[in-house]
Amino acid sequence: MYRFLASSRWLGWLALVILFAVACVSLGNWQASRRAEVLEGISRVNQNYFADPLTGKDAIDYFESLPEDKTWSTVELTGKYVGDDTLVVRNRIKSGQPGYEVLVPFTTTDGETVVIDRGYLPIGNNEQGHPDTVPAAPTGEVTVKARLKPGEIRLDRGAPQGQLATINLEDFQNAVGYPVAQGSYGIMYEETPASASAPQQLDPPDMDEGPHLSYEIQWYIFGVLAFVGFWYAARTQKKINAEDAAELAEAQAMGYDEPVHKVRKVRVKEAKKFRRDGSLTDEAVEDAMWDEDEKSSSHPGS
Repeated sequence: MYRFLASSRWLGWLALVILFAVACVSLGNWQASRRAEVLEGISRVNQNYFADPLTGKDAIDYFESLPEDKTWSTVELTGKYVGDDTLVVRNRIKSGQPGYEVLVPFTTTDGETVVIDRGYLPIGNNEQGHPDTVPAAPTGEVTVKARLKPGEIRLDRGAPQGQLATINLEDFQNAVGYPVAQGSYGIMYEETPASASAPQQLDPPDMDEGPHLSYEIQWYIFGVLAFVGFWYAARTQKKINAEDAAELAEAQAMGYDEPVHKVRKVRVKEAKKFRRDGSLTDEAVEDAMWDEDEKSSSHPGS
């Protein structure tokens, strides 16, 4: 009853179903890998974000070269801010609002200079493209606690004097004119002594794993549904074929070469040639005249 599946038409449909299912599985696997990356990042945050801060050479080493699994590690440094070389990074987002972040060089008591992000400033009202005020960093010896992030890529866009387009540590070093650590920068979360005014603290990292698991399951379900749809279509076709075969067998038993419903359609069409009183319908008369004209044109000498 399923011999029709061996036809080129149904084999073509099956090939399309298999191709679609393979694509769905590939997309599901891609979402699974994306989710694995996100979960790895969340695990990294949980491990490093609230850990005891590193100090001394261990902290400086991470500023020079930050392993990926040590992102968001906490450090504690003692030294002085180089407030005169403060730079502002534009086009930053906090709680969905655009603004700026404040970068200040920090020279430790060991003579190493690193970049500290002191926080966020909203868009200013006094001058377009600039914050209204940039709170000054504390002067004198300061102990800073910060969390480490790698520097950002360079963007193909400029920035006004005293600003950067992104936290690219090489660009920062070129702007201030002296060496700063290139492996990472620190996001300040505590200063001692604290300044009278300071930028807003940055938002913590996003800990939401997102919809990747849901999308992964959906793609797998779509792949399975493709075969379910193919099975349903084949089952429906089998039923139609069985009904057609039964109708044909019934008609042949009655002496017809075609199923009875087709014979009835022919009879109904013939019956419409006559009115109830037995006279020809207008359409039948026109057909007869047309046939007569055809005969005359085919036998001009008659």
